[in-house]
Order: sequence, then structure tokens, then C-alpha cells
Amino acid sequence: MESALAAVVFDLDDTLAVTDRHRQRLLDDATARVGTADVDRAVYLDTHGAVEATETRAPIFERLVADEAAAAVAAAYREAVGEALRPVPGAAELVRRLRDSYRVGLLTDGPLAAQRDKLDRLGWTTLFDTVVITGELPAGKPDSGAFERVCADLNVDPARAAYVGDRPEVDIAGAAAAGLRPVQVTYPDGPSPHPAAAATVERAEIAERLPDVLASV
Repeated sequence: MESALAAVVFDLDDTLAVTDRHRQRLLDDATARVGTADVDRAVYLDTHGAVEATETRAPIFERLVADEAAAAVAAAYREAVGEALRPVPGAAELVRRLRDSYRVGLLTDGPLAAQRDKLDRLGWTTLFDTVVITGELPAGKPDSGAFERVCADLNVDPARAAYVGDRPEVDIAGAAAAGLRPVQVTYPDGPSPHPAAAATVERAEIAERLPDVLASV
């Protein structure tokens, strides 16, 4: 018999918080502010996955724009994303409610400065029992070590933790491989559910429906 769920771990971007403009537009805004060449979003994501960026996105942009502009573009992009960031309706209340029954953590990919800035802007710096930003780890998601780290911080076996995220290969397959119970967040024009997902929940309904979903995984 499967052990009772003891912890819930969330992804941040496109799961609990979204931008009110497409990320390509935000990249365009950042490069325009600095006056450097445009950066394609798909190329940015590929580079993000291949480059070690611990504190800021500057190492990523060093491969995409002139070296002397990289730090300025990274700062401009962080500001553009922060200005456009919005919480999913009811997200904070959902986390607070879940903490009555579970230990609740956040595992988010990205450099420390970028992800801390998001949490500061959202007012979520103390919302979770623990926050793990992969910029401080040897590898980010889907590496099992990232999931194991947040479970260790929560003092829970991965088999008794659920991971709630939106990216099929990174969040869902990664969590499943690490032994967690993956719940995939879906949304219009988003990726299809991954076969490894233990359950799915529409992002627009996450605040209302996730507690019942967690009771079934």
C-alpha cells in the first residue's frame, strides 16, 4: 500500500506565476532597452539549458549578444519579467491552505538573482517551508539531485512527496524518475500531459481543484 502523502513541492514559472506578456516579447523588450541584437526565445531556452548560470543570466546572454552587453541584457530581462509577473489566482492562498496538511516546498529552475527577484515581487519569500533554486545546485531539473535536495530540506522521502509542475520532460518525467508523484499543470496551448503524470490539473482551476487531486495521487 502506498504511503500517505506528506509533502507537496511546486514549480514556480507557468505553474504558480505567469507573465502577462509572452516571454519572447519580454526578451525583445530587454534587448531593445540595451540596444543590442534580438534574441530568439527558443535559442535562449536551448542556451539556458546548456550554460551554468548560478547568480544571474549573464552567462546565458554572453553566448547570445555581444559580451559587453550581456550583463545589461540580463538585468533588463530580469526587470522586464518582474514587471510582467503575476500570481495565478488563488496561488498563495492555496499554498497556505496546503501547509495545514503537508510540508510545502518550491523547486524552481534558474539563477539565484532572477528567481529571488520573482519571489520578492510576489511577496512569497516566506510562503513555503523551503525554497530551492537550482542555480545553487550542481544541476537543475530534471536531474534527480534537484528533487532529492528539496525533499531532504522538507525531511520527507521522495515517495511521500508530490511535485506540481507544467513542463513534461523537466518537471513530470524528472519528478517521476526521482520517485515523487508528479502532477502536471495544463493550460491552453500548453504541452500535452506526460505519460508519467500521476494526475493533471488545469492551471485556471489549481486553487480550487489541487487539494482533491493530491488526495488521489
